[in-house]
Amino acid sequence: MPAAMAGGTGGAGGGGGRALDCRSFWKAGAFESASAPSREFHDALVAGDFDRARVHPKFLHTNATSHKWAFGAIAELLDNAVDEICNGATFIKVDKSVNLKDNSTMLVFQDDGGGMDPEGVRRCMSLGFSTKKSKKTIGQYGNGFKTSTMRLGADAIVFTRANRGSNVTLSIGLLSYTFLRRTMKDDIVVPMLDFKIQDGHIVPLVYGSQGDWDSSLKIILEWSPFSSKEELLQQFKDIVSHGTKDILLRDQDKASGGVTKAQKEIVQQHISHRLRFSLRAYTSILYLKKFENFQIILRGKPVEQIRIADELKFKKLVTYKPQVAHDSQVVSVKVDVGFAKEAPVLGIFGMNVYHKNRLIMPFWKVLQEGSSRGRSVVGVLEANFIEPAHDKQDFERTPLFIRLEAKLRQIILDYWKEKCHLIGYQPVDPQLRSQYKAALKDSGNPGPKSQQKASTSRRTGGHTSNLLPETYDDTEVIGLTANGSGSRVRSFGQAQENSMEPVGLDENSVDIGSEGALDPYIMEKLSEENIGLFTRREELRQRDTQLRQTVGELEQQLAETKKKCAQLADDLRIRKSQQQQQPPYI
Repeated sequence: MPAAMAGGTGGAGGGGGRALDCRSFWKAGAFESASAPSREFHDALVAGDFDRARVHPKFLHTNATSHKWAFGAIAELLDNAVDEICNGATFIKVDKSVNLKDNSTMLVFQDDGGGMDPEGVRRCMSLGFSTKKSKKTIGQYGNGFKTSTMRLGADAIVFTRANRGSNVTLSIGLLSYTFLRRTMKDDIVVPMLDFKIQDGHIVPLVYGSQGDWDSSLKIILEWSPFSSKEELLQQFKDIVSHGTKDILLRDQDKASGGVTKAQKEIVQQHISHRLRFSLRAYTSILYLKKFENFQIILRGKPVEQIRIADELKFKKLVTYKPQVAHDSQVVSVKVDVGFAKEAPVLGIFGMNVYHKNRLIMPFWKVLQEGSSRGRSVVGVLEANFIEPAHDKQDFERTPLFIRLEAKLRQIILDYWKEKCHLIGYQPVDPQLRSQYKAALKDSGNPGPKSQQKASTSRRTGGHTSNLLPETYDDTEVIGLTANGSGSRVRSFGQAQENSMEPVGLDENSVDIGSEGALDPYIMEKLSEENIGLFTRREELRQRDTQLRQTVGELEQQLAETKKKCAQLADDLRIRKSQQQQQPPYI
């Protein structure tokens, strides 16, 4: 067996090469290369002693499929601009334009970062090259630009301007899958053009031969949205000093997608739903810390950043110390946990996990759905001690990640046990429950069980509700009529008193599966009706408040009118008495 397959040393012929740490990809460690190849290796490569691997254009399509979600691909391009804040970037603009050649839609991303010089743009267009070594930068693998642009469109053209001291360069690069496919290329070819500012004029910067430069210009003009060199240079007009503009060409036959009417109703309620359909909502929570001098401008309007932790009520701070490698520093993670402001009406829950300020997993459901335990509990944390997957939408399933998942699950359950009574549920803790029952007894309230037995409108399919009575709950019971039976159902998420599992519903009201589970369609329908009724209730509350104000104003006007009438009556009575006292005329 060859040495490379035996798992021993990696040297050729079993020599004294560097030992291979591990053959598992995620445990093998980062690839570390020298700043420049050795002269011996370079001479051997030129002489043809080694064969070099080639990358077929099909790899671009395969690599692009790592992004299953279009917003995740857009976030990669936003990350590139955010990483340029250290180089003076103050904005990134996301907009759309029209390709004048075929009227197709183009996506435009433009920032005012440091830009890329000719060497930098070639690294950007290559696979796996990354110069980002800072612990604060988000990008690290050198594939984000390629995977994201190919996910959003078949072709991408880059315009970048760099100012390195007295050298000002302009570079253009075209990564076109359409060009590679239609010309039957068996290797990835990226035509590039470079210019420099000399005596106030833009002149070509030729690194190879003039013929190669002219060939690149011809390919770019044929396969890009621009028809002349002047149109290409026109794209640098709004890149004042330095920055980068990425233009992505989308196919005309791609479906634009959309949401159903039911989805639109849910979208209006909470950001945990809106972020799946609204890019503005997603980017508003994409970064944990608010920027001071940087803006994300979407279709000409800045995105207002939202800190999820600021949107919680009854918030609590929990400290978690993960068990990382023995040679690593002690890590302490702070977890903000609390109830969503809409609790308990909307049953959203989950953990929002960030990595290096970037949202990786929004509203991650570490608990199983269907149980009322953990209902409306939302958490926020920054987990820099684990590495995200390449698409930055998940983490690798390492033992450290599995322990984190178990810890977050325990944090939610402990918080629910301690705080659930604050949103209307019976206390789980025996001591708190006894205090609650004592308070009911002192107040003369018969308690939830007797209340529900005495009123059929407070029943939930024959099970005792776990919500506190209305005297201790500031949310009203919402009655729902399903299947025209007239039965009334309480809001979702209520649980049985002992098991804390979701309550059953009357079989005459909704369809029950063979295993006692609610039909998903019925659940969705009732949830929509519940949301609609909740919105209607809020409107009625506002109208009631306005009517109360109007009644108060009318009562005040009535009191003033009565006072004036009383004064007029007194004046009239005085005048009559004065007339009676006067002697009659002779």
